[in-house]
Amino acid sequence: MRPTHTFALVAAAPLTALALLLAGCGTGPSLENQGTVTAPPGDSTHLTIGSAGFTESDLLAQMYALLLDHAGYRTRVLSVTNREIYEPALESGQIDVVPEYAATFADWLNAKVHGSGAAPVGSPDLATTMKALRRLAAGRGLAVLTPGRAVDQNAYAVTRAYARKHGLKNLSDVGRAGLRVRLAAGDECVSRPYCAPGLRGTYGISVTGIDPKGIGTTPSKRAVQRGKDQMLVTTTTDATLDDFGLVLLDDDKHLQNADHVVPVVGRARAGSHRIAAALDPLGRVLTTRDLASMNEQVDSWRRLPEDVARAYLRAKGLLPAG
Repeated sequence: MRPTHTFALVAAAPLTALALLLAGCGTGPSLENQGTVTAPPGDSTHLTIGSAGFTESDLLAQMYALLLDHAGYRTRVLSVTNREIYEPALESGQIDVVPEYAATFADWLNAKVHGSGAAPVGSPDLATTMKALRRLAAGRGLAVLTPGRAVDQNAYAVTRAYARKHGLKNLSDVGRAGLRVRLAAGDECVSRPYCAPGLRGTYGISVTGIDPKGIGTTPSKRAVQRGKDQMLVTTTTDATLDDFGLVLLDDDKHLQNADHVVPVVGRARAGSHRIAAALDPLGRVLTTRDLASMNEQVDSWRRLPEDVARAYLRAKGLLPAG
C-alpha cells in the first residue's frame, strides 16, 4: 500500500523515456556508493524543481518554484512520476529540489542503502525521523531542509453517521467499542505495520477483512458510504471526504509515522543558505488543512496548480500581491 507517497511504477517504455529526458536536463557525476559529500554547497541560478506528478506534489513544486523565482532564481518544474527515477536525478544534479515526506523518504533511502529488508528508520517522532533522514541523505549528496507543519500521512475515515452512532472521535474509540471493521484499503494493508496489524495491535480493533479498493480511491469511499465496508484508509490531506459524508478518526496513539512535508535538495547545486531561506518560510505557515484545501481546489474545482499555489503564497504574504 501507499504508506504515504510510495509512487507506483510506470511501464518500462515510459520509464526509459523519462530517463532519457532527465539525461538531457543537466549534468553531474553519479553519487552512487559514495560517502558523505563534503564539497561546499552549491547555489546554481537555474534550478529544476521535481514533482512526483500527483496533485499535492504539483502544488508544492509550484510553490517552491514561485518562491525561488521571487528570490532571484530561474526555475522550471519537471513532473517525474517515480521516485526510482527522480531521486537518482536529484543526486546527479538533473533535478535540484523536490518536495518529500520525512518518514517515507527516510525509509526509502534506508532501503536503497541497506537493502529492502532493512528495518524502518521512520517513526512517529519527527526529531528521530529527521536525524535518520539527514544522515542517509548526506551520504547521497542531498540536503534536507527544515520540515514544515503540514503532514500527509495515512488516516482512517468512517461515515459521519457511523461515527455518531458509535460515539467515535478517534481510533481508540473503535477498539473500545468492540466494533468489527471491514477495511477498504490497498491489498498490502494485510501486512503493513501501520495498517491492519497496527490497528489490531495498537488499538485493539477487530479488522475482519481487507477490501482491496486502494488508498483513498472513489471506490473505497463509496464502499464505506454504502455500508459495504466500515472504514477506509486515506490520507490526512484528502480533500473529498465531505463529498461522501466521511470524517477522519484521530490517530490518538500515533500509529502513523511523521510524514511532514520537507524540501530535499541536491547539495552540489542547491545547498546554499539562500535557497533554504527562500523555502523555509513556507513550512512555517503551510498546514495540513491548507494542503487539503488546495488539493480540493485543483481536484474538485479544476483550478491550475500554479494558480492555486500563487494565490496561497500571496494570501500568506510570501509573495507580493498583484
